[in-house]
Amino acid sequence: MMGEHDVTVMVGGEGPFTEQLRERSVPYVSLKNLVRAIHPVKDAKAVFELGRRMRELRPDLISTHSAKAGWLGRTVGRALRIPTLFTAHGWSFTEGVPAMQRRVYIGVERLTATLATRVITVSDYDRNLALEHRIAPADKIVTVHNGVHDVDPAHRATHGAMGAPVRLITVARFEAQKDHLLLIRSLASLRARAWELTIVGDGPLMAASKALAAELGVLDRIHFLGLRKNVGELLAASDAFVLVTNWEGFPRSILEAMRAGLPVISSSVGGVAESVKEGVTGYLVPRGDQPALTDRLARVMDRPDLRAELGANGRARYEAEFTFERLLANTQAVYRDVLGVRAA
Repeated sequence: MMGEHDVTVMVGGEGPFTEQLRERSVPYVSLKNLVRAIHPVKDAKAVFELGRRMRELRPDLISTHSAKAGWLGRTVGRALRIPTLFTAHGWSFTEGVPAMQRRVYIGVERLTATLATRVITVSDYDRNLALEHRIAPADKIVTVHNGVHDVDPAHRATHGAMGAPVRLITVARFEAQKDHLLLIRSLASLRARAWELTIVGDGPLMAASKALAAELGVLDRIHFLGLRKNVGELLAASDAFVLVTNWEGFPRSILEAMRAGLPVISSSVGGVAESVKEGVTGYLVPRGDQPALTDRLARVMDRPDLRAELGANGRARYEAEFTFERLLANTQAVYRDVLGVRAA
């Protein structure tokens, strides 16, 4: 987008994300008061800090992401009369989130949605959820599906040889949103088959997952890799992708797996069914349904021809629907629409 737009990224603190921005020579501003957790004092300071920076930059458009930055950014945008977008990468009140948390976030999002010129959802599921809970009127919410950059053909799966262990992979943090324990239990019930699982991600619940794997006698088959930067290589070295989760928006990890030509087995939550086509690119299982998950895992393990067919279909669907170029074009169309409204 740098050719058509002058972009400055504002982010809380420093870390891996700002390292990537520096590597790509993308201008950014590190905000010392913008933090993830709700903190009344810091949040108030962050509003003033954002306001000062925005007055210096004088942008034509503010695009906000994540719940906290979305709330504060929209507040500043309205105060400065700058058109402001909010992209909801999965609502904090989606199905599967604890009930009390859902009620709080519905109230907050209803209030702050009035401050946005337009709200982008990454799936039709999330758009419909916002309409159901009266977050904003229909003409204010638009769906732009996620997309990911393509990879070199060397980073596409070749699938293992007949008779070799089936190599499964999941990319997911060890936190309440993801259900690694269910996946481990399902795989343990299939211990008679030859399989191995690679888990990419870290988080506070990793120890519990390792303990369960040890208790069920499958710890030696599961590779806990933590955070990795070579996810593309790991996907290419795998035979199938699994995402067992309690709630989602529209996971990029699934798109990356489809890009690599892997069949996908995923919990049918959020907008997942808008990427994974049942029986065509993979399988969808109800949230928390261990028998269904075990059955789909067994199907994929038992038939290398099926893995290849589903993976090829997933790759074709990625090329048709979920490339970065498609995401870019659709996002720019929203930008132009918003700026055109402002000019009018």
